[in-house]
Amino acid sequence: MNDTVAGLLQVAAVLMVLAVAYVPLGDYMAAVYRSRRHSAPERILYRLARVDPASGQTWRAYAGSVLAFSLVSILLLYALQRWQGVLGGNGHKPGIPPAMALNTAISFVTNTNWQSYSPETTMGNLTQLLGLTVANFLSAAVGMAVAVALIRGLIARSRTGVLGNFWVDLVRGTLRVLVPLAVLIALVLVAQGAVQSWHSSVDYTVLDGRAVHSPIGPFAGQEAIKVLGTNGGGTLAANSAHPFSNPTPLTNVVQIAALLLIPVCLTRTYSTLVGDRRQGLTLLAVMAVIWGSMLAVAWSLQTRPTGLASAAAGANLEGTELRFGIPGTALFAVSTTGTSTGAVNAAHDSLAAGTGGAALANMLLGEVAPGGVGSGLYGILVLALITVFIGGLLVGRTPEFLGKKVTRREITLAMLYVLVMPVLVLTGTSIAIILSSTTGAMIDPGPPGTPEAIHGFSQVLYAYASAANNNGSAFGGLTVTSDWFQLSLGLAMFFGRFLSIILVLALAGSLANQRPRGGESGAADAPVVASGGAALAGTAHAPADADSGILPTHGVLFGALLLGTTVLVAGLTFFPALTLGPIAEAML
Repeated sequence: MNDTVAGLLQVAAVLMVLAVAYVPLGDYMAAVYRSRRHSAPERILYRLARVDPASGQTWRAYAGSVLAFSLVSILLLYALQRWQGVLGGNGHKPGIPPAMALNTAISFVTNTNWQSYSPETTMGNLTQLLGLTVANFLSAAVGMAVAVALIRGLIARSRTGVLGNFWVDLVRGTLRVLVPLAVLIALVLVAQGAVQSWHSSVDYTVLDGRAVHSPIGPFAGQEAIKVLGTNGGGTLAANSAHPFSNPTPLTNVVQIAALLLIPVCLTRTYSTLVGDRRQGLTLLAVMAVIWGSMLAVAWSLQTRPTGLASAAAGANLEGTELRFGIPGTALFAVSTTGTSTGAVNAAHDSLAAGTGGAALANMLLGEVAPGGVGSGLYGILVLALITVFIGGLLVGRTPEFLGKKVTRREITLAMLYVLVMPVLVLTGTSIAIILSSTTGAMIDPGPPGTPEAIHGFSQVLYAYASAANNNGSAFGGLTVTSDWFQLSLGLAMFFGRFLSIILVLALAGSLANQRPRGGESGAADAPVVASGGAALAGTAHAPADADSGILPTHGVLFGALLLGTTVLVAGLTFFPALTLGPIAEAML
């Protein structure tokens, strides 16, 4: 079987898993977030935290809860790393330096999982399990909660401004969705040979008689939530290229399917909650077009030799894990940067210039194809609001989305959301390039104007794009252990995550305070129940298409407009920077 056939079979397998899971998982998540019932473990957690699960929260209270929870999580994770040397279960590893500990704490709490260290030599098993793995679950649950809060704002009928209860959404997303799926994926990985052990290392003798010492640990468990929660931070420096974490081509397909699973199925959840299947299918189609196009570009360019060495090998194989080949590498790279995962099964710095550029462009599009857990859905919904606004200008009508008017306040919040990431990426990149110390952080900087210098610019641009988009992958040729990179990338991760969340929740609150068109006299169907237990009066079905003069938010026309808006927003913003980096490098 040649590589092309093997690659197509891998793509088919991933798509088949997603197709099978789409309806049941999407509808199950919708049921989770609108259920009135609380399980016994959930009620215990609410009592311990002194949370009233029946109380609803406005957007300000919801955002305050998100920020308070996240800030406390950062402090606790920072302390756990600093005290690693005096806590048991860490294999006598010393505490983490302050700047690195802060960067890592922000990274894992923001769902970025940027790692400026070698995990197997730096983090002990206790820190990995109690700190990083727990953060992987909770940061993913936060993203899902914010996405559901935005949907509740869109479908709210009573003008109370209630978006649900963050603490209930957090607990339900973790216990009812993430934990069961992560256990299932971990069992598959262990069955295929992934390592899951409480030991820190193992000694053995290889065939030539040498004694070898290899780090081991609870890899399979963290690997499962790493991909399922679109986190990406691994327990080994080689990440998903290491056989202890990703032992077979089958586990490679499982991991790719897992990192796409929840973001894809959330479009079905969205359809179910708004009462119109066409809405989610349109968003899914746009995501699929972007994902498929990027995959075709990356796969094609990676198989095209670009130098003497690659010509002799028949393809660009540098940095590629040969167990998976170029198709498995391209599929993983596009999926991990199209989501906010950042896990890698190859060295992205060694990818062909065009392939690396495609991975970078995937992040600069805002990671909406299909995006991170929760963040992908609320990101593309914000772009859909902007698309509706543009469409309203074209037809001369007040733009509406699911029956809610897109006024100056809503479009202002949407545009501020869109501007957060570019400001962080371009500002961080510009300052870093100016600093003389950045050249010393590059393994091979090269004189100005050379391919090495151009690639060095791409490395810096990739780092800040990854941080601001909460992705976490990197071009490994840039050393980011200095205090400047630790702090600046940490700030990019923090503001890229939480400024965006605040703006999304403010947008949800503004929409929730509107009564939808036709809502005054519309019949009340089954109420949509917020997580706090309060019913959002009215119907879950969107009345958006009752007026033929309103731009429908589903179908081929709207999908094409949304796709064009997504590409143009990124293209107009980042094309000059991409021209100076990967595009120039690919043309040399």
